[in-house]
Order: sequence, then C-alpha cells, then structure tokens
Amino acid sequence: MIPFNKPYLTGKETHYIYDAVNSGKISGNGKYTQKVQSFFESVYSFKKCLLTTSCTDALEMAAILANIKEGDEVIVPSFTFVSTAIAFIRQGANIVFADSYSDNPNIDADKIEALITDKTKAIVPVHYAGVACDMDKIMDLASKYNLLVIEDAAQAIDSYHIDKNGVKKALGSIGHLAAFSFHETKNIISGEGGMLAINDERFVNRAEIIWEKGTNRAEFFRGEVNKYGWVDTGSSFLPSEIIAAFLWAQVENLEHIQEKRIKLWNQYFNGIKELKLDSIKLPKVPEYATNNGHMFYLTCNNGQTREKLILKLKESGFHAVFHYLSLHASDFYKGRHDKRELPNSDCFTECLVRLPLFFELKEEELNDIIMCIKNNFK
Repeated sequence: MIPFNKPYLTGKETHYIYDAVNSGKISGNGKYTQKVQSFFESVYSFKKCLLTTSCTDALEMAAILANIKEGDEVIVPSFTFVSTAIAFIRQGANIVFADSYSDNPNIDADKIEALITDKTKAIVPVHYAGVACDMDKIMDLASKYNLLVIEDAAQAIDSYHIDKNGVKKALGSIGHLAAFSFHETKNIISGEGGMLAINDERFVNRAEIIWEKGTNRAEFFRGEVNKYGWVDTGSSFLPSEIIAAFLWAQVENLEHIQEKRIKLWNQYFNGIKELKLDSIKLPKVPEYATNNGHMFYLTCNNGQTREKLILKLKESGFHAVFHYLSLHASDFYKGRHDKRELPNSDCFTECLVRLPLFFELKEEELNDIIMCIKNNFK
C-alpha cells in the first residue's frame, strides 16, 4: 500500500538530537531553538518567532495576545481543523463561521465584511494547502474595522502572497500574528511541533512572557533583569531542545524538500489535467498566491463519486483520504451556530479527496495513481 503520507528524514536528525542531549541543555530555548527561530526571522521577515509544541499552542498564544474575552467574536472559516476555532473558544469567544469560495477551500474574503459586528475582534484566515487567502482584502477589512488578523499558516511554510502592488510576502508575515505546524504531515516536520510568528511590535515582549509560563525568564537568561518572576498569564508552550534539534535538520534541507514536493505536485496537476475528466476539479491557485507543494487534492462532483474513487484507489494499493468536516455542523458547535448555510464548505466536506504526496513518493508510483484515477472514470 502506498501511504497517504510518509515522514521524510534527512539523516541529520539523530545527529543533532545527540548533540543537544550531549550539551546538557535539553529543556526549551536552547541552541537549536534559537537557530530555528533565527532562520525563520531572517528568511521570511517575521519580526519575532517562538517555537511551540504544536500549531494549536501557537494559536492559543495568539488568542491570549489578542486579548480575546468572553463574548468577543472571531471570524473563522468553517472548512478547517478544529484547532483554528478551539484556541479562541478557550478564551470565551463566539466563533462566527465563514464560507469558502466555490472553487477554493479558503475563506471567501468577499463574504467577511457582512459578518463583522461591534463584537468582532479578529479574523483568522487559513491558508489551505499552503495557498494564500486574499490577504489584500482581509487586511483592508482589518484596517477599516480595527481588527486583528491571525494567520493560520499551519500548511503554508515557504509559500507566498503577491499583493496588489506586486510585492511578494511570505505567508505568516502579513497578519499581526501567525501560527505554523511542524506535524509529521507537513512539509518540514518535528513529529509534533509548531511556531508562533509575531509581526506586530506591540506583541513581541508579551509573547515571550506568555511562552515562558507567564514569567520574564527569557529576559533573565539574556541578562536583561537580575531575577525573574511571575508577571503575566501564560503556559509551558515552548518545546524541548530535542524537538528543536530534529526540526533544525529539516530546516537545513527546506529548499531540497520543497523542490521535490512542488515537482510531484506539478506532475499530479499536469497528468490529471490531460485526462480531461468532467467528474473532478483540479485545485485552483489564484494569481495572488504561490504553491508550496503541501497537498494535492481533487474535488469530485458529489460524495458518491468521491467514495467510489477512494475505494478504487484503495483496492489498487493507494491510500487517499478526505479532509475536514465543516466545523459549523460539528456535534460540538452546531447548537451554537446560527442558521446561515455554508454550502461551499459543506461541498468540500463532501467532495474533496487528498492524494498521496510525500518526499519519497516515486514518479512512477504517482503515474500509477493517475492511471488508477483514469480507469476509475472510464
């Protein structure tokens, strides 16, 4: 069976883990944590980066920094992972779910303004499959209504948005805050892991305090204060040096990994496009977005077609999967969601299928998957 995902190891992970352990410093915020954070700050122009134990933790930090309180409203796409919403629910927020585009799982930026009220505090765009949301429109709305933008960039490492002036900016560097994931299903990995990117100077100092359990310990270790204590809320968000050391091996090979994944993505796109099938739609990458090769998905005409395709692929030895269930219709939230229908989100829930895509997938294996899809729709 060709799996949906297979974590890629560069060969340096255990070497750096050994080095971290041998150094005697294996708790958080050591040499490898700082190397990784400095890399992302310098390469992608994030003002400040803080590694976390997960993208969920990064989102929870963002919710604290945004000062989300009971009764505040946060606009979130319904077609996303539960962490996007639950980080703000923990702070007492009411989630206002937005629909996707009809041809793109990302939040429909043209439908956001109608959802804004005097209780709205933040917009949380999710860059699905590493493809940018329309950040020009979203940032304009945020400026108009004095809202914060928190990018859920879990899938979006090394992907970009091209603004209306033709300026290319890394995803995660545009909003006030952003959260990334290094889960084993992502382009670069640490098993579990994440990162908060802070782009607004107002949040830099407090973010570090929240990251360090509500203390100013980081300032103490830098010699900026002669003792540290409890100064704010927070939690133990920072990962161990073992996780950071593993991640550093991946970061060193980011360009190589990206080159291969994008090549596989393009092979999928061009091969399936040539089939000229009416029963499926290819992913759309808008003109203002780039593609980071995170995921290759198809959208079937209906749920029955998707089930048949997944079964056909499975019988042929290929593990394809669906993705999110619309959060507005979840058991947890459906009683609190208003009566608005979100048809595009529901369509992707019902019809989207993800194909195997990982670094070690061979070109001939990928061609076999394309042939299987062709045979399914004969």
